[in-house]
Amino acid sequence: MGSSSQECGPFIEKDSFIKDKATGYVTRCVYYLPIDRSSPSQLGGSLRVIRDIARREGGITAFYRGLTPNIIGNSTSWGLYFLCYGKTKDLMRRLRGSRVPELTSTDYFVASGLAGLATSVLTNPIWVIKTRMLSTGSNTPGAYASFTTGVAQIYRSEGIPGFYRGLVPALFGVSHGAFQFMAYEKLKAYRTRMSSASRTSGDSIGSEATPARQLGNFDFFLTSSLSKIFAGCVTYPYQVLRSRLQTYDAHLVYRGVGDAMAQIWAQEGFAGFYKGLGPNLLRVLPSTWVTFLVYENTKSCLV
Repeated sequence: MGSSSQECGPFIEKDSFIKDKATGYVTRCVYYLPIDRSSPSQLGGSLRVIRDIARREGGITAFYRGLTPNIIGNSTSWGLYFLCYGKTKDLMRRLRGSRVPELTSTDYFVASGLAGLATSVLTNPIWVIKTRMLSTGSNTPGAYASFTTGVAQIYRSEGIPGFYRGLVPALFGVSHGAFQFMAYEKLKAYRTRMSSASRTSGDSIGSEATPARQLGNFDFFLTSSLSKIFAGCVTYPYQVLRSRLQTYDAHLVYRGVGDAMAQIWAQEGFAGFYKGLGPNLLRVLPSTWVTFLVYENTKSCLV
């Protein structure tokens, strides 16, 4: 999505948004398992939650509750995110010209952070509905029967502000994407240098020089995994805060972000901010693999 978009004109810009939306859509369709209920971080706790959901809420269909807001949210979010991210990187390269040929870690951090800010503000209403649908079973009194039902009920009972509950910790959570993409871009560059170095040493024996090897699916798999784990461990506490502030009774339990932090610290200690980290990594890593593999392969086909 780099400088090639500048060379190919507006058609690539349109294709960029299409491929970015396709990335999010495929990710959600291929991988979706809502283990977002409050649960301990041990694997045994997650298995008990899975059994309880299947027994009490209608079998396999219960595991796909909230799929609609996930498809809408992820396809839109990834489309906006990658589009803004690519355009910001292009702008940085144009401003610098040929003085600094390669973007730095700080550049990647800033570009992904700005893209994340824009995406969070525009898509927060979708995640409020998704969180509430996943935090209750379909048989729970007052539970949203569908995505459109959730929109109507929130607007009727809470007004526009209801769609932006949890936005503040979500904005803090922009740092997750910033750390992830900073690590991802630098790991990709490192893998490319490693491949080029090995090719150069092989060519120096006397054979004709060959072009540097393009990164393959295994490279994208490895770099996306490491960058996701790194970002997840650094920024997970904000996800705990956001989820608790977006539940049905959050306005009755917490007075705001500061009060939520104080209550979690007082009742659960430091470990409370990392509750569910293990199941969360198990949940998001397959989604991350699909997202980046689809994105990188689609980009290579379009460019």
